[in-house]
Amino acid sequence: MDSLINQVDAWLIALVYGVAMLTFWGIGRRSGQRFPPDSGQDPGMKFTEASLAILGLLLAFTFAMSLGRHDQRRLMVVAESNAIGDFYTCATLLKEPHRSALQTVIREYTQHELDALSRFLPKEEQQKVTEQSHEMHDRMTSSVTQAIAEGTPIALSLTNTLNEVTSANASRLAAYEESLPWTIELLLLLAVIVPSFLTGKQQGASQKTRLSGTMSFIILVTLVIFIILDLNQGRRGLIRVNREPFERQLQSISK
Repeated sequence: MDSLINQVDAWLIALVYGVAMLTFWGIGRRSGQRFPPDSGQDPGMKFTEASLAILGLLLAFTFAMSLGRHDQRRLMVVAESNAIGDFYTCATLLKEPHRSALQTVIREYTQHELDALSRFLPKEEQQKVTEQSHEMHDRMTSSVTQAIAEGTPIALSLTNTLNEVTSANASRLAAYEESLPWTIELLLLLAVIVPSFLTGKQQGASQKTRLSGTMSFIILVTLVIFIILDLNQGRRGLIRVNREPFERQLQSISK
């Protein structure tokens, strides 16, 4: 379910939230007009205030989760870029022909990972890109094995930096796969529907429709949800992780 949700644009999901809020506000308003409270004081007002408070807490909670995941992806990109730079530095200390062969693979790998970060890919194509990355890891491992077999004095450093590259890549891929569980997104949908319905019911019962305030509230909440969902999607959307560390690293090792 999570993978299916992440294949949909954040603005489209946020639009569904906004339409749901507007729809249930209208349903609540009509219900309040048909069944007004018997007394002047509506006892349901406390429930409306409580549901709005819960909505605010849930928005803050999900925003913090999405922002944290975004920051984690950014750190993983920096870590992988640094690992590639360290590995390339070790490769420059090798003797020919291992030096040129390993440097070529590292450049191709860096360009490959940068291209993968630069665009959104469907799940099937993303799997192919991951398999290509693993194939390049195998080529790097083969070059390192040959260099060690010939007695290179930097065998330990070369092995450690190779391990750092593969580990950093696995960590970054895992960070990009992390997203809000669909159950939390469903809970968020219920949290925006309930106060919208109760607010509409109160306005219908009092015969006082606050259209401008209601629409402003719906639009504001919809925009907040859009930002939350956009941060939650690592490979698409308006807010993406900065690819500059990879670009700088590619420029550095291409000289």
